[in-house]
Amino acid sequence: MRIIGNLLWWLFGGLEATIGYFTGSLALAITIIGIPVALQTFKIGLLCLWPFGAEVKDTDCPVGCIRIPLNLIWIIFGGLWACLVHLLFGALLFITIIGIPFAKQHFKMAGLSLAPFGKEVTLRF
Repeated sequence: MRIIGNLLWWLFGGLEATIGYFTGSLALAITIIGIPVALQTFKIGLLCLWPFGAEVKDTDCPVGCIRIPLNLIWIIFGGLWACLVHLLFGALLFITIIGIPFAKQHFKMAGLSLAPFGKEVTLRF
């Protein structure tokens, strides 16, 4: 069922969103200062590529206090807009019965795109 869900996801816009996240990640990785942010956009792109069967968990990383300022900078420079877009598409998809599983994936991506530092994406194939 996960494979069918992911194929439908790719067909109806998930592949374009993934390409957008990966392109943004590549553009950020070109600059040295943008590499930490590029890793986070790549993480969101992976979730956008294979959302059904993926799980977002908090990391047990000991860096702790650096996550808060990095997430605040992330929110100010685009994370809030990405979260709002995923929430909007999730709300629109939630209206229909068929769109509810896709809405849940958008809500999962909204949570990750709001504060990606300190979280990891686990993909199950």
